[in-house]
Formats: sequence, C-alpha cells, structure tokens
Amino acid sequence: MSGTGTGEELGAQAARARALALLRIRSRATAVALLPAAVAVVLLVAAAQGRIGGGWDVVRWAVTACAAVVLLGAAAVSVAIARARPAVSPTVPLTEQAAPDLYRLVRDLADRLDVPAPSAIALTPDCDSWLEDRTHRSAQPAESPATRPAASGGRRHRAPVAPVLVIGSPFLWWMRVAELRAVLAPVVAGTGPAAHPDIAAARRFVRGLDGAVADAAATAPGRLAGLRRLPRGLVGWIARLLLRSCRGHAAAMERGVAAAASERAQAVDYGLRIAAQEQVGLAYAGWDRLLTRVALPAWRMGRWPSRLDAGVVSALTELSRRDRLAEGFTSRLGERPACDLLEEPGAADEAASLLAARLFHGGPAETGPDWSPVDWQQYPEEVVDRKWRTEAARLLRVLDAMGVHPAPAGGPDEAVGGAGAVRAFGAHGADAVGVAVPTLARVVEQLTGPDGRGEELAAGISAAVAREEAAAPQQPPAGSPAVSDGDALDFWGPDPLPLFPLQPPRTGTELLADHVAAMVCCAAVDTAGAAPGLDWLDGPALLVDGERRADLGSPVLSLVEDGDAGPLRCWLASVGVRTDKPVRLV
Repeated sequence: MSGTGTGEELGAQAARARALALLRIRSRATAVALLPAAVAVVLLVAAAQGRIGGGWDVVRWAVTACAAVVLLGAAAVSVAIARARPAVSPTVPLTEQAAPDLYRLVRDLADRLDVPAPSAIALTPDCDSWLEDRTHRSAQPAESPATRPAASGGRRHRAPVAPVLVIGSPFLWWMRVAELRAVLAPVVAGTGPAAHPDIAAARRFVRGLDGAVADAAATAPGRLAGLRRLPRGLVGWIARLLLRSCRGHAAAMERGVAAAASERAQAVDYGLRIAAQEQVGLAYAGWDRLLTRVALPAWRMGRWPSRLDAGVVSALTELSRRDRLAEGFTSRLGERPACDLLEEPGAADEAASLLAARLFHGGPAETGPDWSPVDWQQYPEEVVDRKWRTEAARLLRVLDAMGVHPAPAGGPDEAVGGAGAVRAFGAHGADAVGVAVPTLARVVEQLTGPDGRGEELAAGISAAVAREEAAAPQQPPAGSPAVSDGDALDFWGPDPLPLFPLQPPRTGTELLADHVAAMVCCAAVDTAGAAPGLDWLDGPALLVDGERRADLGSPVLSLVEDGDAGPLRCWLASVGVRTDKPVRLV
C-alpha cells in the first residue's frame, strides 16, 4: 500500500471513529430519556403479576408520571432538533446552464479522484472554498407535483444528495483554470468521506443541535412570545449541553475528513497546488484591501460597485507593481482565467458584488434610487467627488450649528492667493455683509491653536453621522418574511444586516480628520485644478497634474490632533489651493 493510501485510510478511519462517538452520544441521550419509562414499565408489570405489594403504588405512579414528563420533553427536543433549520452560507447559485465548463471541470476532477461529484456549485464573496450540506428540507427548492418523487408504502425515499461546492468568487477572476483545478482538488475530494453513512448521520446530528440552539436564542414573534420562552429555553439548554459534549468529537471528525481528502488530492496537480496556494493568500490580501478601502466608501454613499471581482485583478496587478514580493504574479495573466468557465462572467460578478455589499455593509436586495450599482469608470465622479462634497457640507453644517460666525474682513490672510480674494470674501470665509461662505479658511481657523474647537467639532460630526444613519431606512433582518423569496440570505437566520461589518465604528477624531481631508480635496478640485481619482489599493485619491497625492493624511492629522496648521498650509501652498475661495457643495 502506498504512503498516500495509508494516510488517506488513517484519516478516514479517524473520522469514522469520531462519527461513531457522536452517534453514541445521541444514543446515550436517547437511553437517558427512555430510562424512566423502562423503570415505569418494570414496576407496572411487576404490580400486574403480584410481585410487589401495595406499598409500591406511590412509587409506581410517581415513576410513571416522571416517565411521561420525560418522554414528552424528549419528544419536544427531538422534534425541535429535527425541525431546526441549519445555517446556510449566503451564496449566489450557479446553475449548470450558466457555467457548463466549470461543472465539466469539477466532474472531471471528481472522476480523477474517484469520489462523488458535488450536486451543485455556488459562489461566495470570500476567498475560500468548501463543501456545504444542503440536504435539509428547508434548503431545498419547493417541489412541484410533477417533480415530487412517488410515494412507496406511504413513505418517500430520497436518494443521498452530494454536498454543494461553494467557490470564492475572487478565485475565478484572479486564478487561472489550472490553478483553480489544483485548489479545488482537496475540496472536491471531501465528497468521498461525506458520503459515508456514519459521517453523514453525525454531521446531521451536530447541525441539528446547532440549529436548535440558534432557534432557541432567537426572539419568538407574536403575543404569546412570553409563554413560549420557557419551553424554548429548556430545548436550547438541552441542545447546548449535547453540543458541548459533541464539540471535541466533531472537530476531530472534520480534521480526519480534511486529512483524508488532502491525502487523496495529492494525486492531482500536487506540484501546481503549492504555487496556487500563494495565489490564494495574494487574492485574500487584495480582496480585503478592495473591500475596506474601495468598496466601503461607495457603500456608505448608497452605491455598490458592480464589478468587485474584476476589481480584484486590478488591485492585485497594482500590488504586484508596487510590491517586489508580488513581482512575477501578473505574468500569469496571459493564461486563460477561470472566469472564462462561466457563460456570463459579468452577471455572476454583479450578483456576487451585491451579495458582498449586503453581507459587509447592509442594504436591500433590489436596486433603487438610494442603492444603485456603479461602474469603475464612474467611481471617481459618482463616489469620490460626492463623498468629499457630502462630508464637506456636513462639516460646515456642524460649524453653523455650533454658532461659529465668520470673523469680519480684514484679519490675516489664510489663503495662498492675494489680497483681492480677501477684499471679496474676507480672511475667514465671510462676504462683505458677514454671511458665511463655504471656505477652507473657516475650517482651519476653528482648529488652529490651543483654543481650537476640535473636540467639540468631532463630537458634533459624530452626532450628525449617527442621526443620518438612524434616519436611513432600516433593512429587514436576514431570513425575515419581509425578504423576498429566493433571497441569498433567507436561510441565514434573524441576524440584522450587515452580518459581517468590515470595520468598527469610527471615532470622533477619525471622522473629523476624514471631513477636513474631504474639505481640502474639494478646495483643491475647485481652486487648483485637481481631480478625484481611484486608487485600487487605497480607494478615493486626489489627482494633481494626473499624479496621486498621498501625503495629505499627515498634515490633516497635525491640524486635527495638535491644532498645528503649519504642515497643512505648506501642503496647500505646494498644490496651489486657495483657502479663501468658496467650495462647491452637494
């Protein structure tokens, strides 16, 4: 026997042993529930045969009552576990008609590995791939009378269904076809252990316990929620107790399954898989940077980039240009990309991009006036420029609410320009009659020096942002009846969106720095001929003479945190920005 076969057999045996341990826990729980009933039966039979006297009547009826209560409770727990809806990962389904070449590649891979082929393929906006069991009836599409299997003897028999292969959508755009096949080999190989009856039964048991715990923790709707809280709590307590008993065995079982699948997959593209794993790490870094730096500002503006997966290629290409560690990776781009295995890559990218926006930021499932897609070509104007001007307008509104009145004309010149601008608008953003105008000089004045009002301004901006977020339309939680049928989040549960926030809430100082930087960028665009731009790794960018200026952050922080306007004034002078000129707001 080869070393690979030996390792695979050891992993499979370890997984089956742990699966049997999980099933024994289930059997012991059943035995504990049946024990009072067994004792009651013995006492009743003994009394009927005259083997025990009348002194046992109280004991007999007490044990019988206890057995009835325990059996009812066990039946309720069993029903709750059987009916519990396991969590299903939010994905974009990919039919065989939409990706015949990808299905052909996966089936060929399964044939080479001698394992069952996955029953379906789905995409997820994440840099990972896995197998997911969706045999629970809640995850199955509704059956029509024409497709419903015929009953036999009053019971319906379902054939075993292979798990669904979930593929990270960024892989399809960044990886080449051979790399994707090498990365998917150990994942597809996991369908072999998953088909074993003991492992499948153990997984169903653990998923049922997990679903029962989640159902018990959810808030019960309706007027009778208080009455249902006690039985739900009891079911949840029993399910948690069993789940804690299963935790170690379940983890060891999954490790055994993974070891067996990895050993089996060594026979397919093993050398290429080592190089492809480097692409997995690179794709994860680019995807994370793209979401947090590029997509998140757009989502906050009510726009969702509709080609996130295509943006990964641009982001990683830019990373390889800047980082010598990534040199050589772009030379692969001449080979056939894995997204060519799809019939309509653009439609799949758009669906995955919308799902990513909902998972990581929150938002409706349908587009609308306040939630619409944006192309990368429109990103600078539709997102960057709007973001800057929206934040600048909010900053000036907070200044007005604070009662900050412009100083009269004639003070020291804050602008880079000459005295004509001072005569027209005054030094600090007031016209000839003292009416406030939106100038950068007015903002700088309030933050300069030891008496600057930075903390008060930061608190005001934080409150304004909180009010705007509270006033935004609230989205129904995932899995709620308000969500349309067929939504990718139907089976996730009652958790509110977003399910996975990308960043913690920003502090007041961070918000103030962002708003001051936005005001500076607006002034640069309006008075110095600068332009909004897109940097694939850093998001919104200010372009001066076609080149990105990435040195604005430090001068802004010196002004916001220390009240020192010197570095910012030097930066403004180097760009040619006039702080006395009014900026255009939204």
